[in-house]
Amino acid sequence: MRTVLVTGPGGAGRTTAAAATALAAAADGARTLLLSAEAIPGFPAAAEPARVTDLLDHARIDSGEHFRAELADLQNRASGVLDLLGAGRLDGEELTELPGSPQLALLHTLRRAAEGDWSGYDTLVVDLPPLAEALALLALPEQLRRYLRRLLPAERQAARALRPVLAQLAGVPMPARWLYEAAARKDAELAAVQALIEDGATTLRLVAEPGPAAEDALRTARTGLALYGLRTDLLVASRVLPRHSADPWFAGLAAQQEKCLDRWRQDLAPDLPVHEAAHLGRDPHGPDDLAALRVPAPDERTPGPAGDPWWTEEEPAAEGGGTVLAWCLPLPGAAKEDLRLVRRGDELLLTVGPFRRIVRIASALRRCTVSGAALADGVLRVRFTPDPALWPRTT
Repeated sequence: MRTVLVTGPGGAGRTTAAAATALAAAADGARTLLLSAEAIPGFPAAAEPARVTDLLDHARIDSGEHFRAELADLQNRASGVLDLLGAGRLDGEELTELPGSPQLALLHTLRRAAEGDWSGYDTLVVDLPPLAEALALLALPEQLRRYLRRLLPAERQAARALRPVLAQLAGVPMPARWLYEAAARKDAELAAVQALIEDGATTLRLVAEPGPAAEDALRTARTGLALYGLRTDLLVASRVLPRHSADPWFAGLAAQQEKCLDRWRQDLAPDLPVHEAAHLGRDPHGPDDLAALRVPAPDERTPGPAGDPWWTEEEPAAEGGGTVLAWCLPLPGAAKEDLRLVRRGDELLLTVGPFRRIVRIASALRRCTVSGAALADGVLRVRFTPDPALWPRTT
């Protein structure tokens, strides 16, 4: 299934662009499902897929209902511990969703898509939160899985024989079994979402209204996209004003937009096409207005999986001859002063501005020491020198 994740700076019209993308995919003959947490004028607001056109369905993500269902399920699974502690149960009517629940509801929706709940569709279009929040959300499955592995490593389950003894010493039942089962279940769910995000048929579509604020947001986002290995297929320039107006004030705004669009094409082409969606003079309402934006349908090209955008090269050593291995990661827009790199065991902790990723070092590089790093032409190169104590000697 082709998956298109749509995001952009707040207020840029990402929900409109997502709906226009879904409509274009359906008009192109693909059975399409649009998922959005926001209401879309002229579209049904049901929690399960409802018909918009012959080939397009829409479902609205209800974060409040998801929060109540998840907490009720947690109470049922932990009923033994809650009863032991004398904790009172919370009824669904008294539950108010907490901050973060919309993000969890969206991850749950992506998991349903990854596990085939909507297998009858050719194209899935997902309206994501604003850009910075969306990038953090898409990086979350990998991060949470790492936390689970560190806090509840699978090898500790080998100590099951000791649990009855520990329970007697503590005087209370040990919750380790259901805790590990819950961790394994959540890891499998997060793995499904991560696989969907990194799938070769998944791309990100950016939406921005041409202007200085959008330029800054996109410049920062390009670095995060590269760090997390997310692929983009299109930049939709929203609310583009007509050129050559007789009104000086109106013409000045249009000229500012045109300069911004020229810079986008120069900086992003040919990797990221730019589509201009004209300002309609009003908020779009219904399929006819969305079709007037002429947002192109997602193509069928799948340039390969995301997730691991780095590669390894051999470089001549600065001193003493021989070679070093350089781990290379493209980071367009990154600045040296915003870059931090720390090796901790078999992992690299990489921070670039507001973005952070922890990656496991390739097996060959684990037997090396970090001998330097450099950022040049938008590519970070981390140099590894083979450790003689770990590499086999040759004679």
